[in-house]
Amino acid sequence: MKRSVLFDTETTGLEATGGDRIIEIAALELLGDLPTGRAFHVLIDPERDVPPEAARVHGFTREDLEGKPKFAEIADDFLAFIGNDELIAHNATFDFGFINAELDRIGKPPLDDERKVDTLLLARDRFPGMPNNLDALCRRYGIDLSERTTHNALLDCKLLSEVYIELMGGRQHGLGLGGEDGEDTLQSVRYKRQETPRRPILIVPDETALAAHAAFVDAMKDPVWRR
Repeated sequence: MKRSVLFDTETTGLEATGGDRIIEIAALELLGDLPTGRAFHVLIDPERDVPPEAARVHGFTREDLEGKPKFAEIADDFLAFIGNDELIAHNATFDFGFINAELDRIGKPPLDDERKVDTLLLARDRFPGMPNNLDALCRRYGIDLSERTTHNALLDCKLLSEVYIELMGGRQHGLGLGGEDGEDTLQSVRYKRQETPRRPILIVPDETALAAHAAFVDAMKDPVWRR
């Protein structure tokens, strides 16, 4: 069964090569595109200040990170967890850029771009012209956002894993009927507690989404929707 790892980072800012650093990494193991429950999560001392505008986004201050391990101290554990498997992230270029900048600082080779799966690009293909940030996708798929008061890497990973399942076709994707010995597979064990049939989620775009779609269509040459 295919193994992949879904991950997220929080940082001191937006410039991976301009001095900003990672302060949090979270990663979830997936088998057959479904979470197994295995996770990697660590807070990191960025060895620099945390600007107030960044702290307002993720909720961590410099004081919160004092005494936490430096990236060099957790790098081997992170690399061991992700192995050589596919790496899934939302706006993956951002997260790859920061991980690779940190790896470069300690003399380790970068992550291979061939491993990258970007759920933002998957969402844009499925919902062109609509908002496709994590909040918008959770609302579109009816995923509970009540705990997301700040950008927390571990919570964002858990939310993204639910979004990813939907983007890949829902929880029936890859569902096994049983092993050769008659025992349930991992997926059927994990989801057999769902006693009622899965109901389709009606997606109703809000005014912002409709306006974005209209702008997207307006940019086309002779769109069929205008005929």
